[in-house]
Amino acid sequence: MPNSNSPNRVDFKTKQAEFAAYIRDPEHNPIPSDVQEPRMRMYRELFFNNIETFLSGNFPVLRQLLDNDQWLELTQDFFATHACESPHFSEIPEEFLNYLENERKCTTDLPFLLELAHYEWVEMALSIAKEELHTALSAQDVLKNTPLSVSPLAWHLVYEYPVHKISPHHIPLETPTQPTFLIVYRDPNDEVHFIEITGMTYRLLEIIQAHETCLAETCLKQVTEEMQHPNTEIVFAGGLQILQDLVKKTILIASTH
Repeated sequence: MPNSNSPNRVDFKTKQAEFAAYIRDPEHNPIPSDVQEPRMRMYRELFFNNIETFLSGNFPVLRQLLDNDQWLELTQDFFATHACESPHFSEIPEEFLNYLENERKCTTDLPFLLELAHYEWVEMALSIAKEELHTALSAQDVLKNTPLSVSPLAWHLVYEYPVHKISPHHIPLETPTQPTFLIVYRDPNDEVHFIEITGMTYRLLEIIQAHETCLAETCLKQVTEEMQHPNTEIVFAGGLQILQDLVKKTILIASTH
């Protein structure tokens, strides 16, 4: 066995780094000297194709909006430059979001690229979330002023762009004057739904989530005061109806605190 000073001794970590560097970015890194070129190209193709296929499957709208060259450049840049912190394939989409938000530097990207990717990621994230619903309510419970909580399987989101409407036939290049408010939630049958909501509904959910336990009356009074509407009764009644509808959809559940 060669000793540690033997010239024939292979430094595994160095070889591993050379191997990974070529697979990540073959344009700027040489093939390891002791590996045949066809074999390295095959490894590279297998690794990259796995990542590209996974991303295109999880971000289908984004993939449709980009031509082949644009998509290849984007996925290659992610593959070459982003250091994933998780070995799990199910977490690659979240790593891709991290890359888009913190590392991607391309002035020609679509202005809504990150928001659209986040919107598409949410569906997958909720579909595999481990939380379950155990504290369902009825609409009448809201009238009884039962303490409310936002379901852990319901996310209220705000975007600059109408991400739920973006498609190859609808590509907004100018920032809208009004934001888009959405709820994405998983129902008791494990189906994921997307609904567009008003700013008032979004604010109600913000207030409820900000408290460990929130009574409907308290929540509605706060929104009514914030809106400074001349007819408080209309706002209160409308807000109550919104809360009851959210309860029916299991977006709101009974507080466990």
